[in-house]
Amino acid sequence: MQKRFMAIWFRHLLTDGLARRRPELAALPFVLAAPVKNKIVITASSMPAEREGAFTGMAVADARAAVPELLVVDDVPGQAAKLLRLIGLGCIRYTPVVSLDLPDGLMLDISGCAHLWGGEREYLKEIVLKLRAAGFDARAAIADTPGAAWAVVRYATRSPIIISGEQAAAICALPPAALRPEPEALERLHKLGFRNIGPLLETAPQALRRRFGKSLLLRIDQALGRVGEYWEPLVPPVPYTERLPCLEPIRTAPGIEIAIEKLLEALCLRLQQEGLGVRKAVLKCHRIDGRKVQTGISTTKGSHSVSHLLRLFKLQIDKIEPALGIELFVLEAPRVEEMETEQEQLWAEARGLGDTALAELLDRIAGKVGAGAIQRFLPAEHHWPEQSVKLAGSLTEQPETVWPELPRPIRLLGQPELIEVMALVPDRPPKVFTHKGRRHTIVKADGPERIGREWWRDGGEHRDYYIVEDNEGNRYWVFRSGHYDGDDAQWFLHGYFA
Repeated sequence: MQKRFMAIWFRHLLTDGLARRRPELAALPFVLAAPVKNKIVITASSMPAEREGAFTGMAVADARAAVPELLVVDDVPGQAAKLLRLIGLGCIRYTPVVSLDLPDGLMLDISGCAHLWGGEREYLKEIVLKLRAAGFDARAAIADTPGAAWAVVRYATRSPIIISGEQAAAICALPPAALRPEPEALERLHKLGFRNIGPLLETAPQALRRRFGKSLLLRIDQALGRVGEYWEPLVPPVPYTERLPCLEPIRTAPGIEIAIEKLLEALCLRLQQEGLGVRKAVLKCHRIDGRKVQTGISTTKGSHSVSHLLRLFKLQIDKIEPALGIELFVLEAPRVEEMETEQEQLWAEARGLGDTALAELLDRIAGKVGAGAIQRFLPAEHHWPEQSVKLAGSLTEQPETVWPELPRPIRLLGQPELIEVMALVPDRPPKVFTHKGRRHTIVKADGPERIGREWWRDGGEHRDYYIVEDNEGNRYWVFRSGHYDGDDAQWFLHGYFA
């Protein structure tokens, strides 16, 4: 799959965000300002302020001289990151990989997503119009590389969609700042007379490295796709999360168990109030050496029982390496499900698949041998025995039909296995059969039971099944495919009885 990236640039991110919260400011020339180098400097300006001549980076005194009615608002550090994160989380509806490009942009990996909106042009139009409708002056560009998309969205005036493989032609006329060089390298480029990127692409790499260092070459290679570029994607917050900071580092298993119990008490109380239960929980342990270790559990059905979930986590404590100590525990429940309110006294007498004790027992077994070792089967509406069963999706899933009343083997082979048979009478059960080199002498037999194919699905021979018992007391389910036809009749072993 061809990789494609979309860069989104917000020309007035902070002022647009403030005007969105305070609509009375939208038509006024106002700026956000903060102290920089012993003077108040504009850090973000609104569109009306820029039209009047107040720009980001200008001292507030100079801006007020140019725009007497200018309104100055204190800039709060960290606002851009918070606002971008909120917008980025909203963009996850368009692609699962969204990254922050501080201080005023987002980077989206849109590979394999644009066709869902009818193509890249409609995809870009949909996102930009949504952002502008929310009050943000947004621009977007699409290219094969993040570097090319970043350059085009900020400095290009032509089509924002770059044809695959044409990123060099798209950026060659742009100024050197479009490559995101270091400030010192950008200043040196201006002094040497580089006004666009084209001459840099034609200059020998050795000369560029000698004059501008490795960072400029890296930016060029990233923009052209010669070198990959990593962007850390946003991770949506887990809505059900509990944190437990520790006054002293925890290094022992009993201490970890106590921490887990406290977290579960807080989490389960919240889930119980909302009528929810845990299906998957993850414990993240942040150590004082800066590393993070984690473990998790899953349940067969939703549960907000502290004792049950704690027993499951106890099975995982040995896998946690505390090293020098754990200073922060975080318990997340990324998967929950709705639970019906239970009356404990009534359910104490319950039996069957709805019994909570059974679900808790299965969870403990799964914690030891793995969830894949536990399976439940339901009947399916098919004639062929190997197609007449299906895996149940959950412990409480109800069958759509009933099990056949005829006897069936406790172990049914997924595919029948060919056997060699000797029979005294052609249409009667076998007297001897050989399977995997072992000879079985039949002393008892019952049958036949004829099972036909489903003619509306496929054609072929019917099967005549027999339950046979050998001289060692073992019972098998064997069948002949089709009618007896001389020496060409084929027999198969299909299952084992208890």
